Amino acid sequence: MNRPAQHFREKAQVLDEAALDRALTRIAHEILERNAGASDLAFVGIRTRGVTIAQRLTAKIAAIDGTTLPVGALDITLYRDDLDMRGAPVVRGTDIPFSIKDKTVVLVDDVLFTGRTIRAALDALIDLGRPKMIQLASFIDRGHRELPIRPDYVGKNLPTSRRESVAVRLREHDGEDRVVIEEPEDV
Repeated sequence: MNRPAQHFREKAQVLDEAALDRALTRIAHEILERNAGASDLAFVGIRTRGVTIAQRLTAKIAAIDGTTLPVGALDITLYRDDLDMRGAPVVRGTDIPFSIKDKTVVLVDDVLFTGRTIRAALDALIDLGRPKMIQLASFIDRGHRELPIRPDYVGKNLPTSRRESVAVRLREHDGEDRVVIEEPEDV
């Protein structure tokens, strides 16, 4: 069963470019502090914007600590528990060109909502090997969890209604850096 496409309009800007950059810098420092440096860290972003955020975080860590860290891209499409509700899946491919065995993997996503995407990502990661630890970095945590999942690092906690949507807009994909709350046009 396909869900009808829903159109959203911008309701409010939550973070501008400077605030978005400050949040990424803070998360990078928190990751380094919690892990006593960058040794044995690897980053895996959930496609699509999670990968971009992971790349930006590793660039910040390199600027702070001088360590270049690996970044992989994870496609969780076939691990989702709602495939029957989404129509034909579009698989974009996983690209993790390094071993996650015995690494502390920082799993990165742009928006944490119900927790179902993260559950799927954990299943996909475990199929690739057994990391020493998995930590979760979510740029926006909007609550409304359906599964017991909590991020280790958060850019911004942003309570929203279930009807609203949060868009993390990144210049690599959207031509701008900012975070906005959107609402359905029928409101």
